[in-house]
Amino acid sequence: MNQSDPASTSSALNTNTSKLDRRLCLFGGTFNPVHYGHLTIARHIRHALDFDRILFIPTCDPPHKSGKDLASAKDRHEMVRLAIASETGLAISDVELRRPGKSYTVDTVRLLREEYGSQTDLFFLIGLDAFLEFPTWRESDTLLKLCSFVVMNRPGTSFQDLTRVNPFQTLSRESFAALDAGQISQLDIPLGDRRLVCLHLTPSEISASDIRRRVRTGFSVANLLPPTVESYILQHHLYE
Repeated sequence: MNQSDPASTSSALNTNTSKLDRRLCLFGGTFNPVHYGHLTIARHIRHALDFDRILFIPTCDPPHKSGKDLASAKDRHEMVRLAIASETGLAISDVELRRPGKSYTVDTVRLLREEYGSQTDLFFLIGLDAFLEFPTWRESDTLLKLCSFVVMNRPGTSFQDLTRVNPFQTLSRESFAALDAGQISQLDIPLGDRRLVCLHLTPSEISASDIRRRVRTGFSVANLLPPTVESYILQHHLYE
């Protein structure tokens, strides 16, 4: 793997992003399947926080998700690759597909930290609903030393709930309340050598579970995901 640009070898259709990344945002998820909501979030956050690149990382064997509706890691990786093929500043990594066993975030970030080196500022993008369970993550204390976090609001959750979660109990509840109310759109909090960036975004109305339901029942998924992804789903009989 190219030490100066690890992601370019994982995304043959994104090799135009060959410069050294100084600010890289890791966008992990099942992407089951990837849809326009994911792409809108990636584009918005890249520009809003001035990232060189958003790196999609499809999980291989997610610890908290399973079931017959979960397409294979290979299929989900290929759908993301197709979805971002013409997107500037978006790339994909197969780091979790190359590693056997459960896909723990700390293992992924540790490997990418080694590959990109200390000159790259790593951020991990995640929804608030998942981040509220941060204390249960494997080696959560280590994660806070390896990368910064970008946390975006999710329906049914409140940033104020973070003040009940260790190690964020000393943070300002008033500032989180302003974020929940939409009075401010971003809160940037130092965490040792890293940062916690909380973002209030307009929620996407597109959901992967709805897309899977539509495919299963024969309803249209037009305008919910890229045509290349829709074609892939139909050709490979996914979610039927």
